[in-house]
Amino acid sequence: MKNKLTVAIDKDLIPKAKAYARMHGTSLSEIIEKTFRRLPGRKGASFSGRWRGKFTLVRKDEVRFRKLAEKYL
Repeated sequence: MKNKLTVAIDKDLIPKAKAYARMHGTSLSEIIEKTFRRLPGRKGASFSGRWRGKFTLVRKDEVRFRKLAEKYL
């Protein structure tokens, strides 16, 4: 089932968009729908996959480790 959607575009672009749709024997609604169907979904790396390898462990001899250890241990 199709639902109605209101889309706002620049006033000067409307005649151009309608002419493009007419030239291709389709409607503006069909063009918009096909465009959105081609957009990639949320497929891709997981959250942990995107961050894997971005952080390094702190060595105990680093100043940063010593400062944090003094503060929290």
